[in-house]
Amino acid sequence: MDFTILHLCCVLISIIGGVAHGLEITSQGPTSIEKASSESVKLDCQFSLAAVDSGPLDIEWSLLASDNQKEDKVVILYSGDRAYEDYYPAVKGRAHFNSPDPKNGDASINLTGLKSSDTGTYQCKVKKAPGIRSRKMLLTVMVRPSKPRCSTEGPTQEGKDVVLRCTSSEGTNPLQYTWEKTSDNKILPASAVLDPVGGTMNVRNASISSSGTYRCTVKNHVGMEECILQLGITPPPNTAGIIAGVIIAVLLALIIIAIILFCCCRAHHRKKYEKEISYEIREDVPPPKSRVSTARSFTSVGSQRSSLGSMSPSNLHEYALKPQYDKIPSVEEYERPPSHTPLPPPVASKIAGRNLSRMGGIPVMIPAQNKDGSIV
Repeated sequence: MDFTILHLCCVLISIIGGVAHGLEITSQGPTSIEKASSESVKLDCQFSLAAVDSGPLDIEWSLLASDNQKEDKVVILYSGDRAYEDYYPAVKGRAHFNSPDPKNGDASINLTGLKSSDTGTYQCKVKKAPGIRSRKMLLTVMVRPSKPRCSTEGPTQEGKDVVLRCTSSEGTNPLQYTWEKTSDNKILPASAVLDPVGGTMNVRNASISSSGTYRCTVKNHVGMEECILQLGITPPPNTAGIIAGVIIAVLLALIIIAIILFCCCRAHHRKKYEKEISYEIREDVPPPKSRVSTARSFTSVGSQRSSLGSMSPSNLHEYALKPQYDKIPSVEEYERPPSHTPLPPPVASKIAGRNLSRMGGIPVMIPAQNKDGSIV
């Protein structure tokens, strides 16, 4: 009796064990993979079947939803002895089963031409009634660092702080920066402070020995790039010389301006003086005689002829004392005081008798007179 019960128990255990050892996922590879963009990756999913697994085989790969998505996305599917590889538009043409016949126990898939958007958790689900098993894998598609740009910040003078900066515009974090000197003794300055995350190297109190060639390298888990920087530390400028040069330049400018102003003022005064001289010369020149004055002179000559003809000794004295208004005084006579003005000399007739008679005049003897007017 006891032997029969024990036999029945062994049969039940074997049946239960057979069911437990039916469909199983046998892959033992890593469940987290990091790949660079544009590369390819194999998501491994190996399985085994048992005699009890008699239902149809279904294999489904899906991209599990993140927090901001509502449902999972089916990437590739095998059902009814047929593969559906263009199921998900985002990976259309890039997702393929690793085996041409997945029912032989290989449900692995290959993803080609990886993109950063392919990052996520993928689940392999194998169904064969009555068994169902699944396996999850985390895929991280990382972007290689782009070629960095090396530059300096601050004055590259001796005694100043100089910052060497290295920046990569693309690349999946974490990015790590390193600096090294490739010239001279290949030793970084003792005062250099490195920032491996920010990509800077601060050289404090830079000296001439800090000059040289430096190389910056940026890398992450999938790639690395570098750039070269030539640093030249110069002596500080001569501040006193610069100030003296500025002062000399200002003084020269002021002297030039003063010379220009002096020449302009001198030319202006010279032109003004010449204009005044020309005005004085014009005032001293007597006006020209007009035709009317010439006619008047002929009329006066005629009247003198008549007066000479009718002149007698009785009115001769009056005629001699009559002032001559027809004569224009000279400048010396005009400026001389009245007390020193000499009397006009007696008019001596230089006209010959023949010419006088031709003109119609009569020769008359004019007696000489003293200063007081008495006849001599």
